[in-house]
Amino acid sequence: DINSSMLEVGKEKLTNKGCVGNIEYVQANAECLPFPDNYFDCITIAFGLRNVTNKEEALSEMYRVLSPGGKLVILEFSKIWAPLSKIYDGFSFNILPKLGKWVAGDDASYQYLAESIRMHPSQEDLKNLMKNAGFGHVDFHNLSAGVVALHMGIKC
Repeated sequence: DINSSMLEVGKEKLTNKGCVGNIEYVQANAECLPFPDNYFDCITIAFGLRNVTNKEEALSEMYRVLSPGGKLVILEFSKIWAPLSKIYDGFSFNILPKLGKWVAGDDASYQYLAESIRMHPSQEDLKNLMKNAGFGHVDFHNLSAGVVALHMGIKC
């Protein structure tokens, strides 16, 4: 993560679950990863690519640090099935921020969430970005009618 506070939250959660072994925490920018070429067999990112400024550069960096045959797995909010979009938009922009304020005392973060989801590439567009970065065997699977999607690509 590029955010040191988020790294600390993640570290604390893993420690509380008893995960204290060979875990290295690295504060880094996804657009400029501090790892050598062909270093990892698998990279996962969940609900984070949406917040990366230059997705093309981040995907290229992930490709660079993956070993041949390595897999990239992205879990991210996505474009919902069209017949549900009006209901989903109403919930996202009207109810979700109010719930965020009520539960977490923070409506702005939930307003940002709704907006950032709409700015994120569609499933097909992200698939094409992955292909353009060099990934092969790229595919995605919609979950919850497309509220989220699981994207996968292989470094061939």
